[in-house]
Amino acid sequence: MQLESYVLAARLEEVVTAANTRLHLMSEGRYTLSHSDHQAARGARSGLGLQITDSWTGRPRKTDTLSGGESFFASLSLALGLADVVTHEAGGNPLDTLFIDEGFGALDEDTLHKVLDVLDSLRAHDRTVGVISHVPELRRRITHRLHVRKDPTGSAFAHLTAAAE
Repeated sequence: MQLESYVLAARLEEVVTAANTRLHLMSEGRYTLSHSDHQAARGARSGLGLQITDSWTGRPRKTDTLSGGESFFASLSLALGLADVVTHEAGGNPLDTLFIDEGFGALDEDTLHKVLDVLDSLRAHDRTVGVISHVPELRRRITHRLHVRKDPTGSAFAHLTAAAE
């Protein structure tokens, strides 16, 4: 393994540890991410792989075997884990805003609520979470929204609240 890969792998392990905190909540303890240094393509050892362990089977598997919804909350967990590590490295200066674009449509209703609970906990700790989505359930759950309307002359937006509907 090259020195650069070794250093990046150590950082990846920190991100995975932070990500597992959120993934545990969203998956009700079912999934755990782990760093993998298995061989990459053509026999090269990249040292930057990920695998996921499903507690239902007890066996690790490749992340590309996850369903759309599972992949979404694993990716979201990694993004939040990265934000936590960067925040810690910046001396506790938080990343105040997070935008999430789609992926919610791949979630079943129960999983959607778990993911939204995690996002609500971020908002409760003074983070702004922007969600870009077409999923109707989000309209009921997210009280302050910007609704973008397209028309031939351009786009316009309206600020909506739960009371506005």
